[in-house]
Amino acid sequence: MTSSASPQPNRPWDKNYPVDIHWDDDVPVSTMVKVFEDSVKKNGDKPCLSFMGKQLTFKEVDELSTKFAKSLQDQGIGKGNRVGLCLPNTPFYVIAYYGILKSGAAVVNFNPLYAEQEMKHQINDAQCDIMVSINVKQVQPKVDKMLDGSTCLKKIIVADLADALPSVKGFAYRAINGVKGLFGKSDTVKVKNDKQHIPFSKMLKSKGALKPVDIQPEDLAVLQYTGGTTGIPKAAMLSHANLSANVNQAELWFSNGSKYGAKQDKMLAVLPFFHVFSMTVQMNLSIHLGAELVMLPKFDAETTLKTIDQEKPTMFAGVPTLYKALLDHKNCAKYDLSSLKVCLSGGASLPETTAQAWKARVGMELTEGYGLSETSPIVTANPVHGQKKINSIGMPLPKTEVRIVNLEFPDQECPIKVEGEICLRGPQVMKGYWNRPDETAKVMDKDGFFHTGDVGYMDDDGYIFIVDRIKDMINASGLKVFPRKVEEAILQHPNVSEVIVAGVKDEYRGENVKAYIVFKPGQQVPQADMTKFLKDKLAPYEMPKLFEYRDSLPKTMIGKPDRKALKAEEAAREQDAKKKAPGPKPPRP
Repeated sequence: MTSSASPQPNRPWDKNYPVDIHWDDDVPVSTMVKVFEDSVKKNGDKPCLSFMGKQLTFKEVDELSTKFAKSLQDQGIGKGNRVGLCLPNTPFYVIAYYGILKSGAAVVNFNPLYAEQEMKHQINDAQCDIMVSINVKQVQPKVDKMLDGSTCLKKIIVADLADALPSVKGFAYRAINGVKGLFGKSDTVKVKNDKQHIPFSKMLKSKGALKPVDIQPEDLAVLQYTGGTTGIPKAAMLSHANLSANVNQAELWFSNGSKYGAKQDKMLAVLPFFHVFSMTVQMNLSIHLGAELVMLPKFDAETTLKTIDQEKPTMFAGVPTLYKALLDHKNCAKYDLSSLKVCLSGGASLPETTAQAWKARVGMELTEGYGLSETSPIVTANPVHGQKKINSIGMPLPKTEVRIVNLEFPDQECPIKVEGEICLRGPQVMKGYWNRPDETAKVMDKDGFFHTGDVGYMDDDGYIFIVDRIKDMINASGLKVFPRKVEEAILQHPNVSEVIVAGVKDEYRGENVKAYIVFKPGQQVPQADMTKFLKDKLAPYEMPKLFEYRDSLPKTMIGKPDRKALKAEEAAREQDAKKKAPGPKPPRP
C-alpha cells in the first residue's frame, strides 16, 4: 500500500510512502511540557506508569512532577540550569524528567553504570549542580563521590526504591534491605542525612503553586551525551522543538491514529530511558499517545517474556541483540507474545536471521529504524504496514531530508545506489554540541544538513541502506573494508551466534581484519573451515586474517555490540606486549 502523493525531485521515497502518511505532512513543534500537559488533559484517569505492580495515572504523574518542579524552583533551579538524571527505569525517572522540564531547567542523562571518571567529566562539562539518583549500591556510592569537591555537584536528590513498589512489596523491600534479582546484586544502601542529600519523597511534598516559566520550543530540553567520532564524550543539545517534533513524527509513522489494544495501548519499556532511543520511542511517545508505560528496571529475558505474556503490551522496542536473546531463551515457546502489534528495532543493524526468526515466532515483522543522539533520535524507518526491505533502515520520516554525499567531495550529492555519507536535515536535528562550536562546525554544513559519519546509499524506491560507520572502516593496505559487510557474511554460517569485526594494527598492512566470534552452544568451526565458508562471500582483502573465538562479546548498556571495548582490549594487549618485549641488545665491547 502506498500513498497517493506524487514523487518529488530528490524524493524517490514518495511513491512508496505508507498509506495515509505523506512526507510533507505537518509536524508540529511545541514544548515537551505542553506535549505532557495535552496528554494529561485527554487521559487524566487512565494508567500512565506501571512498575512492579504499582500504577500511577496521568493525573497523578502530572501532580507529582509539578511538585518536583516546585521543589526545584524553591532551590533556585530554573531556566539556564541543568539537572542530572542517574536512574534506572522507574517512575522516579519519568516524574523527575518532566518535573525538571516544567521548572524550566534541562535534563542531563547519565548512565548509572558510568565509571567514576566518565561521571565526573560529564557533571563538570554540563555544569550540573544537582543530580537525581537512587539508593542502590551500584549507583549511590559512586554519585556520592562526586561531592568530594572535584566536580561542581552540590546536592543529590535520592530516590528510595521501596517507594516505587506497591505498599506490601515496599515494606518487604525495606525489611530485608533489597530484593535480590530486582537489580541483580543491588541491595540498597544507607543514604547520608545531611544538607547535600535530599530524599526524593521530600521533593514531592512541596506546597504552593509552580512559578510560571516562559518555556519556548527552541529552549534546551536535554543534553544527550555521545562519544561521537573522536571518542571524547560531547553533548548533543536537544531542544523542546527537536523532541516534540520527533514524537509527532513517530506518532505519524508508528501509530497514525491506530489503536492496537482494545481500550488503551501499552508500551513495554526495557531499554533504559537515559538512552535517547528509549527516551523518545518508549517514554515520550508512550506519554504522547496516552499509552500505559510498563517499566522493567533491567533486561532479563525470562522476566521480559513473562511480562509480555501477563501484561499484554501492544508496543515494544529493542535492539537486535535483545530480540535475539528473547528468541534464544529456552522457555520462549511457552509464553504468549501475540499481544504485540508493533515491535521496533534500532540502535544497531538488524540481522536478517533475527528478523526472520522473530516473524516466525511472533507472526509479525520487526520494524527497523535508524537514528542518532544528535537527531532526537529517529530519522528513518521501514513502514509498519508496508514493504520492509531486508538490511534497509527504511525511508525518511515526514519532513526529514536525506542526502548521500561523496566521501571525498562532500559538496557533491551521490546518484542513486552509489555509496556516500548519509546527511540529514529536519526539525529533530540538534541545535549543536554543548560548548563545542568547532565540533558542531565539523558535522553541520552550510545548508543545515547533519553529517552522520555513516556510509550508505539510497535505492530507486527511496529506501536507505547503511554500509558502515566511517570511523569503523578498516584500512587494509590502502583498501577500505567495512566491518558490517564482513559481519553479515560471517553471520550466514549456521553455527555462528554473534560476531564483531574490527581493525587491529599491523606493521605491514596498516590494519588487519579481525573477527571476534561467539558460536551457538555446542558448536565450533575450525578457522580453515570458516575461511573456506567465506571465500565466495568476501573479497580477498576483506577476508579476516585473524579470528578470536569467545564465549561472549562486550555490549553497551542497551545491548549493542561494543566494538570500542574490543579495540580498547587490543590496545591494552599491545601495551602489555611492548612492556614484555626484550630491550635492545647492548653493543659488543
